[in-house]
Amino acid sequence: MLRVNDLTYRIGERLILDRASFALPERARVGLVGRNGAGKTTLFRLILGEIGSEGGEIALPKGIRIGAVAQEAPAGPETLHAVVLAADTERARLLAEAETAEGLRRAEIETRLVDIDAHSAPARAAAILHGLGFDAAAQGRPCADFSGGWRMRVALAAVLFSEPDLLLLDEPTNYLDIEGTLWLYDYLERYPRAAIVISHDRDLLDTSVDHILHLDRGGLTLYRGGYTSFARQLSEKRVLQAKAKAKQEAERAHLQSFIDRFKAKATKARQAQSRMKRLAKMEPIAALIEDDVPVIHLPSPPRVLSPPLVSMERVSAGYGDRTILSGLNLTLAPDDRVALLGANGNGKSTFCKLIGGRLAPLAGELRRSGKMDVAYFAQHQLDELRPAESAYAHVRDLMPDVPEARVRAAAARLGFDSRKADTPVSQLSGGEKARLLMGLAAFHGPHLLILDEPTNHLDIESRQALIEAINDYEGAVILVSHDRFLVEACADRLWLVGNGSVKPYDGDMDDYRRLVLAGPEPETARATEPSGGARAVERRSNAERRAALAPVRRRLDAVEARMEKLSGAIAKIDAALEDGSAFRSDPAKAGDLARMRAEAAAALATAEEEWLALSAELEGA
Repeated sequence: MLRVNDLTYRIGERLILDRASFALPERARVGLVGRNGAGKTTLFRLILGEIGSEGGEIALPKGIRIGAVAQEAPAGPETLHAVVLAADTERARLLAEAETAEGLRRAEIETRLVDIDAHSAPARAAAILHGLGFDAAAQGRPCADFSGGWRMRVALAAVLFSEPDLLLLDEPTNYLDIEGTLWLYDYLERYPRAAIVISHDRDLLDTSVDHILHLDRGGLTLYRGGYTSFARQLSEKRVLQAKAKAKQEAERAHLQSFIDRFKAKATKARQAQSRMKRLAKMEPIAALIEDDVPVIHLPSPPRVLSPPLVSMERVSAGYGDRTILSGLNLTLAPDDRVALLGANGNGKSTFCKLIGGRLAPLAGELRRSGKMDVAYFAQHQLDELRPAESAYAHVRDLMPDVPEARVRAAAARLGFDSRKADTPVSQLSGGEKARLLMGLAAFHGPHLLILDEPTNHLDIESRQALIEAINDYEGAVILVSHDRFLVEACADRLWLVGNGSVKPYDGDMDDYRRLVLAGPEPETARATEPSGGARAVERRSNAERRAALAPVRRRLDAVEARMEKLSGAIAKIDAALEDGSAFRSDPAKAGDLARMRAEAAAALATAEEEWLALSAELEGA
């Protein structure tokens, strides 16, 4: 399908790709991962032919159709549905020709239209647009009516509809809400052709791809499996390579010591020369270096306030005479971790402004703790940073009367050490700007932290740092995010924003995924159902059952981890036994290894029995 051989590309003095190679399996769905700035988008541009390489080869089958989201979002008078249909250029051309064609040519056109399933195209285009958040009415409106973010969804819908032989997607979830993201997971998982997706979304990389392509320091390595499997393989590779490097350095030191001692002695000169040649031929083993990921620090409030932080009774919210949300009866505790679910446009931002004190209620009773301090982070606020000034200058504004050393220490806690603290904001990456803005918002230890799409510019390692920061933070959190992994790792409660209200959601993210993929009708029923309804009782029962089975699941996870560890240990012992070189100087070591293998095998058998018992218990429940 796609072969890349010895590809080299540099920008100025910086080497982006250094003789990089990989081969894409037929119909593979590949997640392209790497730190921000590693060159992932550059690789896409090389594959698309937008830029030329310094050396190497990109080999593609003749006539292959490559699809990528257009850089310019559609903004004309055409309807969304028409724009998506036009993405299938062959269908559009044949339909136009069919209007005037006659005889044999007309028959050939009709046959080809049947072959490409052209008559079902309008329904397929509508289904894709619906999955990305456009209802039937919106699909009939012109593109010019929508904002840039929504038009980018249309561009994504168009390339998905065209079903290219090789689909290239660069951070496709950045413009989606969690509902659109869950739909895209499912779509990519079933995509019938080859795809490469640049993403920092761990859930997408675990559910929707079957290979991971890792771009690191100019090299490309293809791994089979999803992100979790890749992370494990990379960790094992780093451990083994570090051990091999340490062993080689010890051997080099031993050879050099012999040479230094005996190269001047006539009786040992030949042996010294032999060791010098061996030392010269020894290829250095490069250690796999792990990049330092700056810690994200979210200071906890200096003291905990008495509960509740916020309580609402029959509250309505909106703008002027337009009500967006009504009938809100909610309570927020000082240590709550709440994720808001619901499609964009349902009122999540309105609710965040309401609970954060930026919007007064239109009706009802809303009580806030009088001493509550609120921090608010949203992606659009990145524009509020001063481009010409540094991170140090922004922190200095919050600490006007303290010594410089303390200001720099505070900047370092936000991830801006002496090398980065004085860099103008205009020269920072998107992830660095997001980390700075988040740190400034939470600088004084708020009691309530509202995070609206905090991960858009963060790579996987930085998202993990954010998860750790949120879980270490001791105040309340309201989280809006399309990153399911972040939601599951941080949120203890889910609130569903829809049908003009906000209500607790009893299910988990798996339940919500099924709800989203089932279509709008189940969501409407669930959102408006009274709390005493039969389905509400069933949900509570399901939640109680999940809670009861949680210890079993945790034990099952622990047993699986133990089985994996034991299997790895047995594999390493088997490799050592097959090699045998280590036993020439110490024959007793073979016996020790054999005994260790027997013990590990017995422990693995016990773990497997426990795993079967726990699995049966879960299945029975």
